[in-house]
Amino acid sequence: MELPVIQRISTVIRTQRAEREYGIDALAKVLEGYLTDEQIAEVRRAAEFAGNAHKDQRRTSGEPYVYHPLAVARILAEMRLDHTTLIAAILHDVIEDTGISKDSLALEYGKDVAELVDGVSKIGKIEGMSRQERQAESFRKLLLAMTQDLRVILVKLADRLHNMRTMTHVAPDKRRRVAQETLDIYAPIAQRLGIHTIRTELEDLAFEAIYPRRYFVLAAAIREQMGDTRNVIKEVEQKLSAALKNEGIGATVVGREKNIYSVYQKMQRKKLKFLKVMDLLGFRVIVSKVDDAYRTLGVVHHVFKPVPGEFDDYIANAKSNGYQSLHTACVGPGGHKVEVQIRTRDMHHVAESGIAAHWQYKLGARDGTAAPQARAREWLRGLFDTLNNANSMDFLESVKVDLFPDEVYVFTPRGDIRRLPRGATPVDFAFAVHSELGEHCVAARVDGQLEPLNSPLKNGQTVQIITARHARPNAAWLNFVKTAKARTSIRSYLKNQREDEAIRLGRRLLEIAMRELQVPVAALKDEKRYAPVLKAYALNDIEDLFVSIGTGSRLAPLVARQLLPEHEIDKPAPGAAQSLAIEGTEGLVLDYARCCYPVPGDEIRGNVSVGRGIVVHRTDCKHVKARPEDWVPLTWADQVQGDYLAEIRVKAQNQRGLLARVTTEIAEAGSSIENVQIPDRGGGEGLEMRFLITVRDRVHLARVIRRIRRLDSVERVIRA
Repeated sequence: MELPVIQRISTVIRTQRAEREYGIDALAKVLEGYLTDEQIAEVRRAAEFAGNAHKDQRRTSGEPYVYHPLAVARILAEMRLDHTTLIAAILHDVIEDTGISKDSLALEYGKDVAELVDGVSKIGKIEGMSRQERQAESFRKLLLAMTQDLRVILVKLADRLHNMRTMTHVAPDKRRRVAQETLDIYAPIAQRLGIHTIRTELEDLAFEAIYPRRYFVLAAAIREQMGDTRNVIKEVEQKLSAALKNEGIGATVVGREKNIYSVYQKMQRKKLKFLKVMDLLGFRVIVSKVDDAYRTLGVVHHVFKPVPGEFDDYIANAKSNGYQSLHTACVGPGGHKVEVQIRTRDMHHVAESGIAAHWQYKLGARDGTAAPQARAREWLRGLFDTLNNANSMDFLESVKVDLFPDEVYVFTPRGDIRRLPRGATPVDFAFAVHSELGEHCVAARVDGQLEPLNSPLKNGQTVQIITARHARPNAAWLNFVKTAKARTSIRSYLKNQREDEAIRLGRRLLEIAMRELQVPVAALKDEKRYAPVLKAYALNDIEDLFVSIGTGSRLAPLVARQLLPEHEIDKPAPGAAQSLAIEGTEGLVLDYARCCYPVPGDEIRGNVSVGRGIVVHRTDCKHVKARPEDWVPLTWADQVQGDYLAEIRVKAQNQRGLLARVTTEIAEAGSSIENVQIPDRGGGEGLEMRFLITVRDRVHLARVIRRIRRLDSVERVIRA
């Protein structure tokens, strides 16, 4: 009885802590700083509504479930989001986890709140859909909702952040799975949308969940090294502040430690040991005007020696998520390498909060605050094309590729800048400009010179695409394109093209097969004939059947035989020559399985294999597929001629001349040897030999085995 009591006490303590940190009163205190009393009252009403909806639900830790949505709202409140978003955050699980419908929410709190909550809600369980497919479909639904209202992703990111903060009570396998999903999808989305504060915390929490030992060792090493460099941070701050003040530049200088995951990434990317990672220190210099930012760069380089090749101007060339800043690296006190970021206050707001910065100001209050939203919508518009041309799993993989844009900046012939992921090619550029340009692309001029279409582009290059009216996407392009839009557009075109061609080819192959059976093609116009075959193959319609034949998934002669009653198939005349050894396979491609080596006299069946036709197996072969629609019963013809491969294994005492005696017996039995293998004996006295021999049939094989067994040193002979 003691353990349950301890658990209940622990739950009570956690509940009290959650109430202090995330209860509605704690949330209201944060909201008092920027919302009106009426808006705070609406948030309180939503909290009461959520409390009633989740009253019987508890988290894995044992605390009431309602503290989770309140914590999500608290995260967004600290980002100063509007009260509509906060209400949606508090109610974000009621559609998914309770019996409350979207329509009920719309009546109670308005359409905006209902749409936000519905956008965050996952797809429910659907029969026949795997967990991975359900996850991909839910993510697709989320991004579709984002195209209507970007606040959907802010609620989802806050939801994921609180879940990552409270993963202690989750099973280890699920914790690792959720953490990996966070690293693959949600942290990159936060980066793409410019929400630095959420991204860095998500990365560190996910890294700790996936690699707890690595996280602990690296965190301890950073703490130890930073313990020796606290004075360095203070010294750099003081020197820069004094130098900027002397130049009349008003600025705030703040030192910081880099997050653990970014250090780990750098070690992995550059194959560095920890002690070789010198720039663990980062400094931000926040100024009032863009002009002051460039003046500050000169002051920094005057105070500390700059490191060559470590300067980036993201003010003139902003990142795709709207991030703007000057980056430089210098040699600080004691030889420590330090990274310095210089930006204006508005740029700092965008860098920390990304698209959320838009809601931190009253509408129209400051110029430029909607820029991250505009960039995010531009990215989403590109993804919207992907949504229309890919299934959920392909879409998810495409977005993962698109979420890691180590960028290059190239120019159109008119001088417009295009941002592309590093390693992007002229084909990526063409699809980025327009889908039709990509589909008709045949060549490219890069800085005036003809370059192969798979050439990686570099910063500052000017790219001109050469097109031809009849040109079409090439399947080989999928081997080198980097952007999701290019990859999805190419796949979509090839899929549609292949389906049309496959239908035509499949119909033609089936007509040929019918003519070989001396049955008029007109006999197949009766659609009732197709019903049993479509049912057996689990196909929807006749076009699907033609596609399966045209792509090689089904063999036309085999389908033709299944379409016709047995009495309608013309039989060969008695005594007519047989072209193959298997009855009923005239006109088909046959291959004999190398796993069981069937010979005449064995019971056999055929497996339909793309590219190999019908593969003949022994019925007792362990590799025969179990699905009935994939195999056909086969029998040997009455008169079979020719030699067939068979494998035998001989176990014997290792004696001088043994191999010669065995091979002699095989030869005298009228068989030839195609291959011999003698595996390592492992130090024992016994010897196992494997022979691949030719025989005429099962009787001939038995005669060979009997002759080998007569040898004194042979212990056992079996057929493989």
